[in-house]
Order: sequence, then structure tokens, then C-alpha cells
Amino acid sequence: MSTPTIADIFRQFGPVYRDLYKERMPVNHLRVMLAIQSCRTSALGGHLYECDHCGAQHYVFHSCRNRHCPTCQFLPTERWLDSRKADLLPIPYFHVVFTIPGELHNLFRSNQRRCYSLLFRAASQTLLTLATDPKHLGAKIGILAVLHTWTQTMAYHPHIHCIVTGGGLKGNQWVAARNDFFLPVRVMSRPFRGKLLRLLQHDDDLPQILSDQRSTLYQKEWVVYCKPSFHKPQHVLAYLGRYTHRIAIANSRILTTDTDGITFRYRDPVNPKTSRVMRLHPLEFIRRFLTHVLPSRLVKIRYFGLLANRSRKQLLKQCRRLLCVAPPQTPDEITWHQLLIAKAGIDPTRCPIYSQGTLIFKACLPSAERAPPHILA
Repeated sequence: MSTPTIADIFRQFGPVYRDLYKERMPVNHLRVMLAIQSCRTSALGGHLYECDHCGAQHYVFHSCRNRHCPTCQFLPTERWLDSRKADLLPIPYFHVVFTIPGELHNLFRSNQRRCYSLLFRAASQTLLTLATDPKHLGAKIGILAVLHTWTQTMAYHPHIHCIVTGGGLKGNQWVAARNDFFLPVRVMSRPFRGKLLRLLQHDDDLPQILSDQRSTLYQKEWVVYCKPSFHKPQHVLAYLGRYTHRIAIANSRILTTDTDGITFRYRDPVNPKTSRVMRLHPLEFIRRFLTHVLPSRLVKIRYFGLLANRSRKQLLKQCRRLLCVAPPQTPDEITWHQLLIAKAGIDPTRCPIYSQGTLIFKACLPSAERAPPHILA
């Protein structure tokens, strides 16, 4: 018996959830639900193939391509990782995480588009400013930042993951950071706190509700932590693959589902090597999942410093020259068929019954209903 998926949960309990919250359900939440539950079904149409060996017919339905769909992230992740290979330098990289206190969660949840952008700005400015300070590194670094909004139990917890170069440019020379140390956590925490609170307080598009909490927020130590460095570029890629296109919960973590509740695994925050089990009411499970649906067209992966889009090519070329590194080879354009074979060992043109015949295209299958709008990553 196959394990339940997010799509199964939306098909079974989605109508009740939508009927319950129809008065105040955001449009982007509705779009995501409809896209995921229609993914790889006749609702989106598809193609009919026939095996030239055994004559068996196979229906292949279209995917929804929604960035919140757990079954549509493999190919986008692999394509993104291939494109990032050209940006990697033979240097250590550090992983820095910026989080916000619980007192700001309501403000962020109600003003997601603006607050998430300010969170990116505060985190990147903190790292760039401290890195250029002669007391620390004294150089311009590169930052790749990824927004996450969840914990392992799908609770609301906005935070930014930053992959930072272990060194930077200072004029026409390369300044290397220590392999085992980037910046003191407290040195990053307090400027980040000050920058984000100032951005929030002086933003005219946000409700000014922080005046009563200002002293409490300034006195509180905000959580910023830096993980050990990656010493090889391939380790950075392997790590990024687990973070960049991740969603709130993967299908593999869902254990059982019934009318009384949905059971899923989560990592113990105290002992990350062990797993625990949580059970939520189906409507609460859906509510938590949809809490992490991002506003339409919000960019969740951003680049700063040496990796900023407008100057990345020129600055990385200078870095490679100073590090005596050969320029990267331009990756060949490959189809999704070739990518699936190379990365997963699956040949989509091979008959799945006897693995001998080749699937031959026979016909297009029209959509059974109007496809839901896509929210592309």
C-alpha cells in the first residue's frame, strides 16, 4: 500500500477546509491547493505512449510545476545546482542562519511580501558590512541567501539561510578567511537586530505596531548561528540541494492519514539524529502547510556581494584569476529526459513493465478541466 501524499490529503480534506475558510482564504493558498491536488492527474492533461515491445499503453500526465508541490522539485533543483557549479570557488564556505524572535511572527505573517524582503536586506547588509570591516575580514564577500519559514513540525518560523564565501575581494587581492571561523555570532546578532528593527520601523507600508515592543526586542538576544565550513565545493552543492527548493514537509515524512488525524515524522530539535512522530487534525495539518505558501512571484533565493546578479560574472572572473583557478566549463544544455537518466538513473522512454521496449508517443490527452494557475519558482 502506497504512503499518503500532500495531494491525497488535499483531495480528501481540501473541500472541507476550503468551505470552512472560504470567506478569508488567500487566493494564492487556493491556487496552490488546486495545483497540487491536480498534479500528474488527468485534470492537467498529458500524453499517451505505447511500448514497441509488449504493446502496453502508458498514460503520462502533466505535472503542476508549482514551487510548493513536493513531487515537482527534483528537476528544478538539479537544473539550479548545475547552473551554480560555475559560481563555486575552491575555498571554504560558511553557513550562517538569521532568525527572528516570536514577537515579530504576527507582523511577518500579515505582511509577508514586505517583511521577507526586509529580512533579506537586513541579513545581507549585516554580513556585507561586517565582512568589509578591517577588524574582521576587510573584504567584499559573496552571499547566497534562501528563505525558509517553517520548523520540522510546520510551525511558523521565518529565517534566512546564507551560504557565505570564506574570503573576499579587497581591491585587487584575495583575502582568505580562517577555515574554521567566519565571524563571532554575537558580532552578527546585534547589528542584524538593529538593522531589521530600523527597517521595519521606518517602512511606510507596514503598520507601526512595534513601539510598545521596541525595548523588549532590543534587549532580547536574537538567534544567529554559524555552522562549520564546507571545505570542498561539492559539499556545498550537496548541502544546497537539501535547502534551496525544499518545502514545508516532504511526502516521505507522512506516515498515515485518516479522518481523525495525519501522522508524520519530524526531527527531534534536541537530538537531530533521532526522529519523533506528531499527529495533527487534517484541517490543522493543511492550515500549517498553507502558512508557508509564499506570496506570488516572491523570490526566495537571492544573491549579494560577489554573487549579485549584475556583477557576478565579472567579479568571479577576478576571483578565479587571483586564486589561479581555470575558468569553468560552460555546461551543455540537456533535456529533462537526459537529466533524469543522469541524476536518478531513470529512463522515462523505457517501458516500465519489462524494461525492454521503448515508449512511442501516440496521442495528446486534453485537460479534463481548466488547469489551475501556476505559481512558478
